[in-house]
Amino acid sequence: MTKIYLRPTGFVESPQRHEGESLRLAGTMLWFSQIEFITRDKTSTQRQVVSVREWDAFTAALSQAARERCALLLERITAPRAALQLGTRTISLQQPQVMAIINATPDSFSDGGKNLDPDIAAKVAFSMTTAGAAIIDIGGESTRPGAALIGESDELNRVAPLIRRLAEAGAAISIDTRKASVMEGALQAGASMINDISALLYDDRAIEVARKSNVPVVLMHAPSQGSDPHKDGVYDDVVYDVFDWLEQRVSAVEAVGLSRAAILVDPGVGFGKTLADNLAIINNLAIYHGLGCALLFGASRKRLIAALANDAGVTDRLGGSIFLAMKAVEQGAHIVRVHDAAETVQAVQVWRGLRDAALQS
Repeated sequence: MTKIYLRPTGFVESPQRHEGESLRLAGTMLWFSQIEFITRDKTSTQRQVVSVREWDAFTAALSQAARERCALLLERITAPRAALQLGTRTISLQQPQVMAIINATPDSFSDGGKNLDPDIAAKVAFSMTTAGAAIIDIGGESTRPGAALIGESDELNRVAPLIRRLAEAGAAISIDTRKASVMEGALQAGASMINDISALLYDDRAIEVARKSNVPVVLMHAPSQGSDPHKDGVYDDVVYDVFDWLEQRVSAVEAVGLSRAAILVDPGVGFGKTLADNLAIINNLAIYHGLGCALLFGASRKRLIAALANDAGVTDRLGGSIFLAMKAVEQGAHIVRVHDAAETVQAVQVWRGLRDAALQS
């Protein structure tokens, strides 16, 4: 069976200067002038770059099934993503947004132990929102390689007081967990988004909790949905394997009643993937717009930065983290998930200024 993928490319600064030659990417501030048409079967992968102007003529020569697949993917790629409603906050996805990380854990790879005290964590979170972070993502269990599992009540006890305090102040809160009871408790405390590294597969009840809660849900790819999300990371071609997995998972979640408009996807950089795998995903990130969901990207402070930059320590990866976030933004990522919120917000604001100037010229 031959599979078809489309990757938007050939981004243009000023689409108004090239009328009829570019399309808007997923409701963002980006326009693309070319489409990479990719076919893949068991033996080979073929790629061909086609201009937007020539696209209709190109697809007219394809089989009916191929034309239908291309039409579906292109519709998903160009469709605007609905704003996220997080409690009283409405978060537009027409411009890139920053999700700031708070790990209320003693053992997270980057900031373990720093935010265990709710008072300290709240101050950090408020500084992040003041700096411009749209969402605070709070987790109570580390998912770094080799991290120990903790009980559901312990995890909830770590995050609930902080969520309650921030939500009462009007912050938009995401709960980073794969456990249904933690999701329920966090939502009751005031969280209004679920970020699950197992894509609602770790806990049998998670998908029902997500459906009943009617909040946005992030489905992340990891090679295993068991206790170790980094296990079994073997791929034929990581870019397409991750796309196929996420496409199937989005369809499955949508089938039980969640709206695709409320589903976000994350290709899971750093989870059961080699350096080469991670770089392939980052360089081809725009392909995941073909899933028709808002795209979330997270590579902040991850080990791939150290692998590329002289073994930089976790606290010395700011430059690499910002570059990767902006690389994702320049491919249409709707949300970037980061530890260094103020610095990333500043980078995004400068990028937006440049884009605004180009679009108005």
